[in-house]
Amino acid sequence: MAHIVLLVVFCVLYSWQIQGSSAVTTVFVQKGKNLHLDVNKPVVLGKYDEFRWRFNDTHSIVRLFPDKPLRIVDPYEGRVEFSVQSHSLFLKNVQHSDSGDYTALLTGDKNQPLAEYKVIIQDPVSPVQLSVKSVSNSRESCSLTVTCSTEDSFISFTFRCDNQTCNQEGGEQSENTTSGSSLRVYLFNDSIICNHSNQVSWTRDMKEIWPLCSLTADTNEGRRIAIGIVIPVFLLCICCLYRRITNQQKRKNSENPIYESIQDINLNQTPNPNATEDASGLSPTSTYALLGHSTAPVQSTETVNTPKPETIYCML
Repeated sequence: MAHIVLLVVFCVLYSWQIQGSSAVTTVFVQKGKNLHLDVNKPVVLGKYDEFRWRFNDTHSIVRLFPDKPLRIVDPYEGRVEFSVQSHSLFLKNVQHSDSGDYTALLTGDKNQPLAEYKVIIQDPVSPVQLSVKSVSNSRESCSLTVTCSTEDSFISFTFRCDNQTCNQEGGEQSENTTSGSSLRVYLFNDSIICNHSNQVSWTRDMKEIWPLCSLTADTNEGRRIAIGIVIPVFLLCICCLYRRITNQQKRKNSENPIYESIQDINLNQTPNPNATEDASGLSPTSTYALLGHSTAPVQSTETVNTPKPETIYCML
C-alpha cells in the first residue's frame, strides 16, 4: 500500500514539472546573423514569480521580476534585446559558442517551461564546382561523367542520354560532407545542377547537357562526308576553268589573222585631171578596208590640189 502511495505522489510531482512545457524546436542560424526566439504563450507573473531565458539550463540570459527592473546577465549585455510585452529574446551576431539549448522559464512555487529551443549555428557553405570528366558520343546515345566538388568533398555521377532524354544512373543522389552540408546532383530543364547546401545557405553550379552531349556527333563520319563532297566539287571547278581558258585562247587565235587586201568600191572612177580648186561638185569616195598593209596605188598630190572627203570603214 505504501508503494502505491509513493508512486502516485511521484506521478503528480512529475506532471507538475512538465506542466505547461512545450516541444523542443530546432532553429538553424547562420554565423554572424541574429537569433530571434519567441514565447508563444501568455506570461503572467505572480508576486513572487520570476521569468528567465536560460542557456543550456545553467546560464541565465535575462531575468524579469514583477517589481524590479529587467536584468540582462553578463556577458550578454549589448548583445541582447528583450521585449517585456512578448517576452521574446533577440540575440545579435551569433557565433558557434551560442549553439545550445534555450529555455523560457517561469519560476515561483513551481518551474514552468514556456518555450524550448535547440539552436544550431552554421557557417555558410563554400562555393561548389561542376566539372565534366568524360564524354562519349555516338549516333544513338551519349554518356558523360561529371564531378561535383567543394573545398573538402566531392561526388561523381554518370548521365546517359538517348533521343533527347537523359537519365542519371542510380537516380538523384546526395551526400553529406565533412562539414555537415549536403552535395546533390540532379537534372533540371536539360541542365545538370550541382547544389551545395545546408540549413542556412546554398550555392550551385550548372552546365547544359546538349552542347556537351550531341547524339549526332560522329566526328570521323562527318569528316569522311565532308571530304567526299569537297574533293569532287574542287576537281569539277578546275576542269571547268581549264576548259574555259582553252576556249578563249582558241577564239582569240581565230579572230586575229592579217588580211592584206583592200577593196575599193569606186575603182572604175578615174580622178578628173581638170579638176579645179572648187571640189564642191565632186562625189566623195568611200573606201572599205580590212586591217592590214594597203597595196593600192598612192594618188599624186600634184594632180589633185584639194583632197576629196573620204569615208573609211575599218573592221578590226
